[in-house]
Amino acid sequence: MELNQFNTLDEQDARSVVTPCLDIERWVTAVVAGRPYDSVEAAIELAEQAAEPFTTDEVDSALAHHPRIGERAAGDSAEADLSRGEQAALSTDEQIQADLLAGNKAYEDKFGQVFLIRAAGRSAEEILDQLNTRLGNDAETEAGTIADQLRQIAVLRLSGALQ
Repeated sequence: MELNQFNTLDEQDARSVVTPCLDIERWVTAVVAGRPYDSVEAAIELAEQAAEPFTTDEVDSALAHHPRIGERAAGDSAEADLSRGEQAALSTDEQIQADLLAGNKAYEDKFGQVFLIRAAGRSAEEILDQLNTRLGNDAETEAGTIADQLRQIAVLRLSGALQ
């Protein structure tokens, strides 16, 4: 969708464009309310500002919509479509898939939630390396990392939606 088209949508239709990027009510409301934007960059700037900071409850809510890395997102929602596209380049190598599965389990056992990373533009090996590195984080450090990854995913998705 072109930016000028997004700028002229009614509020509900604009929300339907923004929500799959990141389903955090406060963030969606801020991005939609910021219209009209002069440029995609201006929309991205506001989206980044609105993401600072995410609350623990907002992060937990957003994580509920994300599949495990290496697993295909289920459903036919716009968010599931985006997730499948972002993970499309992941290796189907059996060893890497097994390592991702084991890493996901270790991460979930340690942190009690799914491992979240901006997958777009990263190889399976890079993701696995980051997973193993982040397993060494304490809970507070990891919470900040997750919030940053959510911002990166949201901005990337919003940028794609407004091109």
